[in-house]
Amino acid sequence: MAATFRRRLQRGAASTAVAALVLAALTASQAPGATGAADARRQPAPPPTDVPIDGGSGYFTDLPPLKSPVPPHGSHHGGKGPATGTGHAEAGLPATVLAAYKKAASTLGSSEPGCRLPWQLLAGIGKVESGQARGGAVDAEGTTLQPIVGPQLNGNGFARITDTDQGRLDGDRTHDRAVGPMQFIPSTWSGGGPDGTGWGADGNGDGKKDPHNVFDSALAAGRYLCAGDRDLTVQQDLDRAILGYNHSEEYLRTVLSWFAFYRNGAHEVPDGRGVLPVHRDSGRHGDTNGARSEDRRHHGKAPGGTPDKTPHPGGTGKPGKGHEPETGHKPGKGDEPGKGRPHDPDRPGRPDGTEPTPGGSRPPAPKPTPEPPTVPAHPTALVPVGDKDLSATAGAEFATPPQIRAQDAEGKPVAGARVRFTLPPATDARFDGGVTAVTVKTDKNGLATAPTLRAGDRTGAFRIHVTAAGHPAPAADIAATVKTRPAPKADTLARTSDKELIATAGKAFAEDAVEIKATYQGKAAAGVPVTATMVTDDPKNPRENDKGPYFKNPGATGAARNKPVRTLTGLTTNAEGLLKLPKIYTDAHPGTFLLRLTTADGAVLTVKLKVAAPAAS
Repeated sequence: MAATFRRRLQRGAASTAVAALVLAALTASQAPGATGAADARRQPAPPPTDVPIDGGSGYFTDLPPLKSPVPPHGSHHGGKGPATGTGHAEAGLPATVLAAYKKAASTLGSSEPGCRLPWQLLAGIGKVESGQARGGAVDAEGTTLQPIVGPQLNGNGFARITDTDQGRLDGDRTHDRAVGPMQFIPSTWSGGGPDGTGWGADGNGDGKKDPHNVFDSALAAGRYLCAGDRDLTVQQDLDRAILGYNHSEEYLRTVLSWFAFYRNGAHEVPDGRGVLPVHRDSGRHGDTNGARSEDRRHHGKAPGGTPDKTPHPGGTGKPGKGHEPETGHKPGKGDEPGKGRPHDPDRPGRPDGTEPTPGGSRPPAPKPTPEPPTVPAHPTALVPVGDKDLSATAGAEFATPPQIRAQDAEGKPVAGARVRFTLPPATDARFDGGVTAVTVKTDKNGLATAPTLRAGDRTGAFRIHVTAAGHPAPAADIAATVKTRPAPKADTLARTSDKELIATAGKAFAEDAVEIKATYQGKAAAGVPVTATMVTDDPKNPRENDKGPYFKNPGATGAARNKPVRTLTGLTTNAEGLLKLPKIYTDAHPGTFLLRLTTADGAVLTVKLKVAAPAAS
């Protein structure tokens, strides 16, 4: 797939190169400050005070189309290069990029179940930050074919962030730049994370944390969005998470619009064929060409479908000739330069506070989010419930998950409290997703139940530390023990074939001539140690034979490897209880010989081996 995509890029080099250059040029635009046009009915949380994830870099301002994102039956973008247009084309997400978003959401769904991160939120941010990795221009592993690098953060229209990575990630040794599909600045990728090591993550399991890889950057973005025990179904937490990416109300509204769009339907398209965004934010001091609102209505197209090249004179914010607003609104008193139509509180607008796009119906509204719990989440005590000492054998799941009850000062249950379960370094047990800490909310009965806990190979006792996130309630500990895995047992050994075993003296028996199956109480017994011995035919005192069939020493080298071995240990049945013995050789002695197979539990199987004399010459 990757090779095919690269050849397609080479064949379509002219159009693709132009698109890439356009995006690279647009990346150098500057970001605006927060606007004051938010709808009073929605009051987002104030922006964070730390440096935003993308350093306040520029972002794409295209808004979702008015048409439904659901594609007609059987339709898809089959042309070469990135797609253009609206409706179902905009809802097409490049296959590898879409897989990265879903994988990140799934991973965090296990490690941070209380966050409730939807993959569509990652898609909304990815659209605004990089146009879904430039329409999905990534290789089979999810790494961008060319680096996606933002403008220099030199204080000229952006934050001033001097170089923190010696140009390792962004190629700039004087100042930092936002990099990758999710536009992390080096200082937030490599530092500033919850553990001081940065937000960078390894999302594709290759052992590297690469901001230019969409799997890594999507997981890192998800980690940031979920930080601080946020619940993204709560509007205030959702707003704060997005504003942490870029401290701008305009940015918040744009991301929320795409989030709502993708929640109403999205589909997969081949890598490299996603729709490329057109418009990039034009600066922190407002819309200097007065054309942002009008340009957005057509997503870079004039009404006839050709690129919109009509000038917008004077920078007054009034539509140029031929661009009368489609709703019939005429510029007049109350219009502000660069703002388009003034807000009318009696006219319905978007759920995120922006105006509906003229010339059509309103875009789909975001699905309503649950209200925060009505019971104040202020626990004063955490009380373990269930078994006093959880236990499991090595490698197995704990039968009962860790559970705690949050109570207030009167001993009543506290619903909606965030409770964090943390495993100590002394154990290799892990929660679902291979994580050592999870945060969950208490239910209406005040109970917080951790995800499934699986024991590792390390045996012994340990304690699970439980705290109330954001509240000073005393911590609690839950005792747990990993017990030694019992030795596998077998009460029966049997051959899987009744074929007679015959070989000629001086030659070997057929390859895999002897296969046995071990069972315990009628079920396949896996991992059972078996000993194979060539024995004499004395029924009262069978002992190792010194002549007849033999094995070769599997652990020896050189001449020692051919030395006859008539007792083999260390043989083990597989997951189906099966064991194939190594090749059996013969010496010059003909006759009937016995192979004895035994287990530590007393299971015994005796196999006859016949050795025929060689034919007379």
